[in-house]
Amino acid sequence: MPDMDATALYRIADSYDHWFQRRYVKGKLATDPAYAATAALIAERPMPLLDIGCGIGLLGRYLHARGVITGYLGIDNDPRKIEAGLRAFRLAGLEQTLPLRHVDGLARQPLQGHVALLDVLHYLPATGQRAMLENAVAHLAPGGLLIVRNVMRERSWRYAFTRMSEFFLRLSGWMQVGAQHYPSIDELRAPLEAAGLRVSVRSLHGKTPFDCYLLVAEKRGVSEEK
Repeated sequence: MPDMDATALYRIADSYDHWFQRRYVKGKLATDPAYAATAALIAERPMPLLDIGCGIGLLGRYLHARGVITGYLGIDNDPRKIEAGLRAFRLAGLEQTLPLRHVDGLARQPLQGHVALLDVLHYLPATGQRAMLENAVAHLAPGGLLIVRNVMRERSWRYAFTRMSEFFLRLSGWMQVGAQHYPSIDELRAPLEAAGLRVSVRSLHGKTPFDCYLLVAEKRGVSEEK
């Protein structure tokens, strides 16, 4: 799948109405490989996507621009980010196409398909992470993918740098809650495999200095369940 050109990326960024958000979006789309990786994973599996912890809706905007989603719902517990995303979507004429909702908790959503959890889990305690994964798995359709991008606990300079950056993110007010628990790969893999999902993990640092891994858990299709 070819990359999106710079003009299209800047068009996405320019729909956000605050200068900081525009700079943030331009930087994320230029350097963060999670968006292209998600698009590549779901491109051959057309179904809706539930974006848990969607923030300002950037993943939805990117996937829509790439034409790889048949439906989308973004949810987040931060009403400031939801409103910022909604303003950008209104400007782009996508408010109905890419709905965003403020959701505080693990309420079930009316969507079955793929599920994305990008940079979400470490803001929850260990018990909350397990509950979040269970909720995500419950929204997977047969053949659907749970796509998790997260920092993973390990001994590396990237991990140390990421922890320091998370501290300053909390200080800046961008995150309402600071990091609670950095999971290991096995902490996430074990419950997903126990739920019958096929799990793969690979590093996804991209052009960033951050500790990032991409975990993909696949729910078996209908023909495989028989």
